[in-house]
Amino acid sequence: MQFSVYQESHIGGRKVNQDRMGYSFTRDALLLVLADGMGGHLRGEAAATVALQTIATLFQQQAAPYVKKPQRFLEEALHAAHRDIHLYRAEQQMPETPRTTIVACLIQHNTATWAHCGDSRLYWMRDGQILSRTRDHSHVESLIAKGMALPSERATHPDRNKLYNCLGADTPPRVEIAGGAGMLPGDVVLLCSDGLWSMLPDDELAQRLHAQTVVRAVPDILQAALKAAGDMSDNVTALAIMWQGSSVVDSMAPDTATVISTEALPEGLHSTTIRDTPPPAPPDNIDAFDDDEIEKAIAEIRGAIEKSSHILK
Repeated sequence: MQFSVYQESHIGGRKVNQDRMGYSFTRDALLLVLADGMGGHLRGEAAATVALQTIATLFQQQAAPYVKKPQRFLEEALHAAHRDIHLYRAEQQMPETPRTTIVACLIQHNTATWAHCGDSRLYWMRDGQILSRTRDHSHVESLIAKGMALPSERATHPDRNKLYNCLGADTPPRVEIAGGAGMLPGDVVLLCSDGLWSMLPDDELAQRLHAQTVVRAVPDILQAALKAAGDMSDNVTALAIMWQGSSVVDSMAPDTATVISTEALPEGLHSTTIRDTPPPAPPDNIDAFDDDEIEKAIAEIRGAIEKSSHILK
C-alpha cells in the first residue's frame, strides 16, 4: 500500500482552532479522520479531539492488519465517539455537551469507504474530476434537495450553518456511510472543514489538487480560502492523500520522497498522527460567547419578547 499524504490547519480569524485532523495506518489499511468542533456550543475543540482519539483507538484495536467489516467499523466508531464525548462532559461536569462534525475514510484493498455526520466533507477525485462527495447534513442542503434553494446558495444562505446531525447532541447521530469506491493510482481523497469548501468552488478544489501533488496543493488551497474569507475567516483545515496502491511508484507521483509505503511494516504495527492527549483547555482570554452564541441568545430574547407580547394582548 502506497500513498502520499498532507494535512494542514489554520486558525483563520477565530480565537480558537476547533478543527482536528489526523491519519493512522497499518500495513494494509489507512484511516483518515477530520472533525470540526461546533462553535455554537462550549468546547467544540474538545469534542473534536475526543472523537479523533476514540476512532483512532478503535482502528488500532481492529486493524490487524486490516478491518474485517469497514462499514460496520465506521458506524460503530462514530457512535462510540459520540458516547465518549458525553462521558467527557460528565467527567468535566460541563453544563452542556460539546459537539463536533466528523468525516472519516477507511481505505484498504484499494477500496475506500467513508462516513460522516455534519458538514465536514470528503471529496473523491480522479483526473481533476469529482467522482463523489459527501452531502452536508445541513438545513440548506435539505432545502436544495427539495428544490427550495439553489446549489449556488450553499455558502451564502442564512441557514448555511444550521446542522441537524453531529456528534455530542442530545440524540444519537445518524451516521451516513458511502463508498465501496475502487481506488486507482492517482486518485485523490480530500477531507476538509467548511472553512475551506465554503470559500472555494468544488471544481477549483478538484483542479488545484489535479495540477499539483497534495503536498503542494493543500497549502495553496488553504491560503486561497483564507484570502477569500478575509479577516473573518473560519478555521480552515484539510487532509488529502494521493493513492498509489501498488508497491511500484509510477509517474502519477512526481515527488516520490513524499510517498509512504507500508509494504515493509510488520503486521501488528500501527502508525498514527492522532495523539492520545487530553483535550486542550480553553485559553484564558477567550470571550464567554462567540458570534454563534450571541446570535442564539438574541434569538431567544426576541422569542421571549414575542411570547410576552402575545400574552399581554
